[in-house]
Amino acid sequence: MKESLQHTTISLPVMEHFYTLQGEGYHQGRAAYFIRLGGCDVGCVWCDVKDSWETDKHPKYSIEYLINQVKKTSAEMVVITGGEPLMHNLDELTEEFQTAGLKTHIETSGAHPLSGQWDWICLSPKKFKAPLKPILHLAHELKVVIFNQSDFDWAKNMLLLFLQPANCTCNLNGIKPHK
Repeated sequence: MKESLQHTTISLPVMEHFYTLQGEGYHQGRAAYFIRLGGCDVGCVWCDVKDSWETDKHPKYSIEYLINQVKKTSAEMVVITGGEPLMHNLDELTEEFQTAGLKTHIETSGAHPLSGQWDWICLSPKKFKAPLKPILHLAHELKVVIFNQSDFDWAKNMLLLFLQPANCTCNLNGIKPHK
């Protein structure tokens, strides 16, 4: 285990944080601690957490505080979501969480440059603010909201950009990394 940074100086706007089971995707059913960061400039019309959009609306918590909250649970996996979490530099957050023995997962639209070292990246791209190309080939999982035929057609194109024959398999149950 790496030695922890002496004094964490970063604090992040947190809309909510809680212990739960991952409800969807490859890690569905696994115990997880979710941290929903404030701030989003993507503006999805169907967003179910529009309260997360304003960064300044949410209290800021230190990384140390968040680690302490996670350690009170049995979660070994922390999911950073939003809003759009990549609006923030997450390098120190992932370093400290991993030093504490926690797996770091992110759910992002990919519309901002990737920061942090992630054990799992769930990419949820939006057609009105497309993901940056470098993140497409780093993502482990692709999740696309489909409302109509246009969304479905766009999602098929995203899938073709996302697929990498060396590390992904596409089947009727979705995309699974090769073991």
